[in-house]
Amino acid sequence: MKVLITGGTGFIGSHLVESLLKENFEVYCTVRNPSKLRFLKGLNVKIIKADLSDKNSLKEIDWQFDYIFNLSGITKAAHPEEFFQSNYMGTKNLIETVAEANPNLKRFVHVSSLAAVGPCREGKPVDENTEPAPVSEYGKSKLMGEKAVLFFKDKIPITIIRPPAVYGPRDSDFLSFFKMVKMGVVFYLTEGLYSLVYVQDLVDGIILASRKNESLGETLFISDNKPYSTAEIVSSISEVLNKKPLKLKIPLDIAKLLIGIFQKFDKKSIINNDKLKELAQCCWVCSSAKAEQLLGYKTKTNLKEGMEWTAKWYKEKQWL
Repeated sequence: MKVLITGGTGFIGSHLVESLLKENFEVYCTVRNPSKLRFLKGLNVKIIKADLSDKNSLKEIDWQFDYIFNLSGITKAAHPEEFFQSNYMGTKNLIETVAEANPNLKRFVHVSSLAAVGPCREGKPVDENTEPAPVSEYGKSKLMGEKAVLFFKDKIPITIIRPPAVYGPRDSDFLSFFKMVKMGVVFYLTEGLYSLVYVQDLVDGIILASRKNESLGETLFISDNKPYSTAEIVSSISEVLNKKPLKLKIPLDIAKLLIGIFQKFDKKSIINNDKLKELAQCCWVCSSAKAEQLLGYKTKTNLKEGMEWTAKWYKEKQWL
């Protein structure tokens, strides 16, 4: 079986590559710069040079793959238009090309985000029936990407996966929280409630969804089966690092000021004004009941285990 993965050099994509290689799939990855393979080095992966935001670069590819997993996109940007160019136009170019070149595709799996739907309403977890209302430019761009894929649901077999916050080895976003705990001071905006998913649990869910007929044409949340409070997340990281950090709640206006200063030094940090729109919300919880009922999906990793494995990897790679 031939599989194409876009975004395979990234955090989630590289874990998906490894899982599919273990199952003896012939794995191809599109890469904008073949000299920057990051987590793919040493793996038996065939590299295709392509830029999804440039539709012309897709014309020379032989699209006869059995499965295509679209994980390409960005989570941070210096300017809002970068989100739309990557998360929307890149997805639109890809799905249009695939629909024309490979009508016999077994499945096109598009990985979106909880951010495409937005935070909880009235304290209730969002699900697949919740009307999307993204609060960030990132979330809006991911929703537009979903719509680009859904436009072709009657032409090729598609499935959309919406994970919440994902953590695990190779993740650079959660690393910020680990560094704060290690430093001894954790800054936060709200005592929130969040859905999380460990990266391997998400990858298992993505692969499961690609194989099940029940997920054809469906949009599914893949998440841990319980939400976690800010205190629980900080406590779990503190425990694995053997630290007792001071927690400081920052007013929103002060946070905006600090981020404005910080962005002058790191324009593409995950801590930016667009991310602040999400961090200011106190409830990011989704229900994965549909995936559990349709696919029999269950997570395997509890928060303590996941944080331990993540911290171990950070230390081994000297990220922490």
